[in-house]
Amino acid sequence: MRRLRLLFSTVMLLLFSATLASAEILALLNYESKPDQPVRREGIAIMDIDPDSADFGKILMEIPLPPDLVAHHIFFNRDRSKAYITALGKSLLHVIDLTRFPYRLRAIDVPDCQAGEDLAVSEDNRTWYLTCMGSSNVIMGDAVTDKPVKTISASDPAAALILYPHGIAIHNGIDRVLITSTLKPDMSDVGESVTVLEASTGKVLSTHKISTKPSPAKSAPVEVMFAPKTDPPVVHITNMMEGTLWAGLWDSKSQSFSFYQVDDFGPREQGMPLEMLYNAKGDRLYVTTAKPGFVNLYDNTDPRQPKFLQAIPAAPGAHHTVLSPDERYLFVQNSLLNLEGLSDGSVTVIDLTKGGKVLGSIDTLKAQGLNPNCIMLLPNHFQESRIRTSR
Repeated sequence: MRRLRLLFSTVMLLLFSATLASAEILALLNYESKPDQPVRREGIAIMDIDPDSADFGKILMEIPLPPDLVAHHIFFNRDRSKAYITALGKSLLHVIDLTRFPYRLRAIDVPDCQAGEDLAVSEDNRTWYLTCMGSSNVIMGDAVTDKPVKTISASDPAAALILYPHGIAIHNGIDRVLITSTLKPDMSDVGESVTVLEASTGKVLSTHKISTKPSPAKSAPVEVMFAPKTDPPVVHITNMMEGTLWAGLWDSKSQSFSFYQVDDFGPREQGMPLEMLYNAKGDRLYVTTAKPGFVNLYDNTDPRQPKFLQAIPAAPGAHHTVLSPDERYLFVQNSLLNLEGLSDGSVTVIDLTKGGKVLGSIDTLKAQGLNPNCIMLLPNHFQESRIRTSR
């Protein structure tokens, strides 16, 4: 009997090892045609991005999208049973039920939303908040039925400073939502502030300038995220046009945030900081800069003052990032709004266990004349503490 148990254990170990050896890292990448293509295409590709896989760089499945949607970002709800896709071209929010295969897109009408940017879901998984940069609105929706329930509009005097909302972060523990004021879609006007809402009601509480320069500073704060596992809460903010990184510290006594600059990308000859990503432990912060294309690594042990460690080259338009489940690899999607000189179209692969060595790039979409607009791992590859939606 003992020998039988030993044989069984050996077989199971071999099977488990084989499973690990053939494991995939599957990513969702929504894409659009480069401007020089004769026919416009949009879609979502499911791609194996594991450098150790035989299918590395291969598209395993595609979900077609309307060619005039201009699909922008992908977000998950809290239990990762749904994926939401925002759109710049139409007043639509699409949702995918990830518990049903094959995946099916369902359109949600959001008539008050023009140029839908970012989406955040409350910690109880019941409410979503959608920023609409073109109409200067924030839409609150029922995350169970996926229907809009409230519009917070800049035309309302109480919300007048929520101009060109883009980035959004939610912390239900302090009942706060933070929203960045970035820029008008035609770039004729640029914002400089972050607005704080009461999460439970959508009430506008305060607005804060995110720049040390005189107004109009045109700093364009673009993304805001809560650092994980921090007490008191700390947010980080990327100033796209000013080229700086800011932090906001919560004060429980005053029930308010204080904001201050923590880094300047100018001395490193970098511009247009965009997205942020934390590792599972929360002691590392990754910030992309689109021009000329880098990932900046910070020691985030003290999120009140992240310490810059190194800049890792990516490609023009360096934008969204994801970590492999074991945090060995960092993947960088290189494309920003199809802008000339800022849309390489590749995905840079970085080995963090080798000091940030660039292993190469995935050019699958680029070779087809396509630009990836976002990259996210399929939910089964996530760890709870690494969800992009801020806590």
